Amino acid sequence: MKIGRGTKITLFVVLLLIIDQTIKILVKTNMTIGESIGVIGDWFQLYFVENVGMAFGMSIGGNIGKFFLTVIRIALGIAIIFYIRKLLKRDDTPVGVLIGLAAIVCGAFGNIIDSLFYGIIFSESSFTQVAVMFPPEGGYAPMFFGKVVDMFYFPLIDITLPDWLPIWGGRPFRFFDAVFNFADSCIVVGAFYLLIFNWKFFGKEMK
Repeated sequence: MKIGRGTKITLFVVLLLIIDQTIKILVKTNMTIGESIGVIGDWFQLYFVENVGMAFGMSIGGNIGKFFLTVIRIALGIAIIFYIRKLLKRDDTPVGVLIGLAAIVCGAFGNIIDSLFYGIIFSESSFTQVAVMFPPEGGYAPMFFGKVVDMFYFPLIDITLPDWLPIWGGRPFRFFDAVFNFADSCIVVGAFYLLIFNWKFFGKEMK
């Protein structure tokens, strides 16, 4: 039996979501906040942090900002899904376009899951306490207010500047200091893939 493009794209998104959530659950239930595990020396670390806002550790102020950010993420994710369904009906849609958009959808909904449900199903992570799933006393936050789990840390440059430099001498300097997760990676990789390899298709679409 031949599997249609729509089914393949759906399975692709589900697979990426499973990978994203598996990594996050393993990190949250086995690491404390701020704990670091070296994967490739100090260059690649699993470094557990949580954020209440946007991707790559950025934040948006207050509970109201958090709520509206989640709502916007859901709306954008649904809009992209409808766009993918529209493109699936066309024979001239490149497979790469569908894959790139599917990766972005996965990234959006991977972090949406954290925001919607992690506050309900997990206890609070702290610097001394590992989170527990489905604690008897209940979760740490209501729906829409869960924290997004981040863990990938690549300090490509991590040096202390020489003392003779004016103003900044003796201070630590890090390049790409963001901590991010698999869902963030899906969004960035999907967007760059579309931009680099499929810009002609979207240029034609706009015309």
